Amino acid sequence: MTEPTNRVLILGSAPSAVAARAWPRDAFTHIVAINNAWRIRPDWDVLIHPEDFPRANRPDSIADHQRIVSAEEYVPVQNDFGGFVYAGGTMAFTAGYWALAALRPAVMAYCGCDMVYPETGKTHFYGTGEADPLRTDVTLRSLEAKSARLAMFGAAQDCRVVRLSNGASRLLFPPAGLGDLTAGSLPSTKRMEEVLHAEKKLGYMVPSGRYWEAEDSFESAEIDAIDRRWISIYQAPVFEDVA
Repeated sequence: MTEPTNRVLILGSAPSAVAARAWPRDAFTHIVAINNAWRIRPDWDVLIHPEDFPRANRPDSIADHQRIVSAEEYVPVQNDFGGFVYAGGTMAFTAGYWALAALRPAVMAYCGCDMVYPETGKTHFYGTGEADPLRTDVTLRSLEAKSARLAMFGAAQDCRVVRLSNGASRLLFPPAGLGDLTAGSLPSTKRMEEVLHAEKKLGYMVPSGRYWEAEDSFESAEIDAIDRRWISIYQAPVFEDVA
């Protein structure tokens, strides 16, 4: 199997995301912008957004190399990775799973997705917006666990998942710089199957992606237990070196 080489930037809308405007384009093979983040720099490759993303906030036109990914495309992909209940129902994670499937990256670097919101001042690069990942939602009870799960799926296909920030973050990904995106280690995936088996046994799958329509059938304590297991295996001391 050919080793992955793509370097994917996942760009969110936190105030810190504007730092990406100054980064050289050749640092990444693909730029995936979430929601309004397409406004940060014009050379993005993919815009991914949910069904309720306002049309007024979408680009009027796109270049030949650009494409827009919506629920029709990312819901089946998310289901292939176990579904929204286990992966987390917010676009930062959805974009990551889509990128793992569609772009097969060697590294997936997050910027502007730390999910830490100030009590005063700007919450997003464009001003004040909704803190979507912090909403009351059974799939988002532990953002840390959902980030650990995504990183483990990345490791399973030889992709290092990092964050291009050094401050507070709800993401457990290790911080990295532009010059060392592919350096470092991958977490061991040896215990993934046991957690995936527990997810499958629990059976919290909603093929439509509209998990909130079945939320009354989910036991939050069961999801919490799964989340704790993802954090445990991601933070385990056994790592595999990356060449």
